[in-house]
Amino acid sequence: DLVRIAESGIREVWIDTARGTDVAAPAAAAVEVAVEVAEAAPAAAPVGAPAAVVAPPEAPVALAEELTRARRIVDAGKRQVVSMFQEARLGAAVSVEAAGGLVDEIASSVLRNPGALVSLARLKTVDDYTYMHSVAVCALMVSLARTLGLDAAATREAGMAGLMHDLGKARIPVEVLNKPGRLTDAEFGVVRRHPEHGHALLVEGGGAGPGVLDVCLHHHEKVDGSGYPHRLKGADISLLAKMGAVCDVYDAITSNRPYKAGWCPAESVRRMTAWCDGHFDKAVFHAFVKSIGIYPVGSLVRLASDRLAVVTEQAGTSLLTPVVKVIYAIGSGVHLAPAVLDLAGAAGEDRIVSIESAEKWGITGLEKHWAV
Repeated sequence: DLVRIAESGIREVWIDTARGTDVAAPAAAAVEVAVEVAEAAPAAAPVGAPAAVVAPPEAPVALAEELTRARRIVDAGKRQVVSMFQEARLGAAVSVEAAGGLVDEIASSVLRNPGALVSLARLKTVDDYTYMHSVAVCALMVSLARTLGLDAAATREAGMAGLMHDLGKARIPVEVLNKPGRLTDAEFGVVRRHPEHGHALLVEGGGAGPGVLDVCLHHHEKVDGSGYPHRLKGADISLLAKMGAVCDVYDAITSNRPYKAGWCPAESVRRMTAWCDGHFDKAVFHAFVKSIGIYPVGSLVRLASDRLAVVTEQAGTSLLTPVVKVIYAIGSGVHLAPAVLDLAGAAGEDRIVSIESAEKWGITGLEKHWAV
């Protein structure tokens, strides 16, 4: 509801703080409505985890600066995941410890700039989806763990769980996994076995922590009990598995698949918000939105000035005012010389009014405006 209000063009709202669920806390002097969704109380950390954040120190850098390192990590990550899947297909034991260095590199990149590696990993082809999906979910899990305030050890376990969550797909026939059309009921039944296959592979290989095993087995569970393989409900699903469910779905729907084109990142967030009640844990999902932004990097948006712009970076101060690159004048239908605009520093001169479809406007190659 709050996201829809923010996208509707409404400029101001009155909030009756006396009726809120947080009446015991001091009222904030000002509240941005859409940010309420992303800044809802995060889920509790796992039992035994320290409350304080003790993630490895990494100095934040601009997205453009991190992209070069992130590209190297993504390329290396893809090669390592391909090798891991090939070993699993041949019946060899999968070593979790061998992937530790990759997880640490991904985590360091995310801590320097959350948008760089996450956005690059989204630019996967249909052919390498299965492998790049593992790298992307690893990065998303690290970013979400950071937002939830998990300690360094729990953050690393979350990243490892993301990297290993779909390992069971190595046991799914390739012709089913990459089928361009709709799966039959029988084929879908085969695909639904991948969490159990992956769990068995990790147990056989040894070295996987309980959180990694749990996410691999339960990342398709839903809070309303309609998921698989065990139809777990609400509190029966661990925090890491709830995180895995959100990260897995986001990367899946923003990626090009054999049977459909990926959705715009911001449109994906909007649709996931509509699914939140039955599918995702609300607190975890709200933290996820905070971690990637209401308008993630690569989103095409319409500005109040009747121009189209591509989101190139999160500003860090507000989810409503990212840095964008203006590229198109709607009124005249003219492509503009790309110009960077920091909406947080625009002093109210411009703002985002809606999410737009690149296909609708005949715009291609949005990634060239941020993946430089």
